[in-house]
Amino acid sequence: MTKPVLVFGYGNESRGDDALGVLILNYIETHFSLESIDLLTDFQLQIEHALDLEQRELVLFVDASVKSDIAFEFTQLKPMRDISFTTHAISPASVLDVYQTMKKTTPPPCFLIAIGAESFELGDGLSDNAKRNFAHATKLIDDLLNHLTIGYWQLQCR
Repeated sequence: MTKPVLVFGYGNESRGDDALGVLILNYIETHFSLESIDLLTDFQLQIEHALDLEQRELVLFVDASVKSDIAFEFTQLKPMRDISFTTHAISPASVLDVYQTMKKTTPPPCFLIAIGAESFELGDGLSDNAKRNFAHATKLIDDLLNHLTIGYWQLQCR
């Protein structure tokens, strides 16, 4: 049975701050009931992930951002075919575009938390900056997952 909320954290745990999306899933797993929340992870987004949006009420993508000067950005996504559409890994907006093209319907409401990061080298641990930004992002995660409505999530967008 498909749960109404999907949180998709992606990144590579072996590449320093790129682990942030996956670490958020670990945080959710230990702090929330998963009765209505599915957790999904992968190294990167693929067109096949459009199928994971089916029958969802809310979807949250979580990733590390190269914008290290911010703690995080929280935005609502719109379907958009961008340059990543023709590459091996694609953007969240392209995943929505694939869903819309394939299903001939609007995707569910999707949001992105992009957490500020700076270190992506193989074998690195989390940078101090990423640790601080992770702590800030978990406060938003707590708030969002305690209010599972599109209206509330839209109010939190920056």
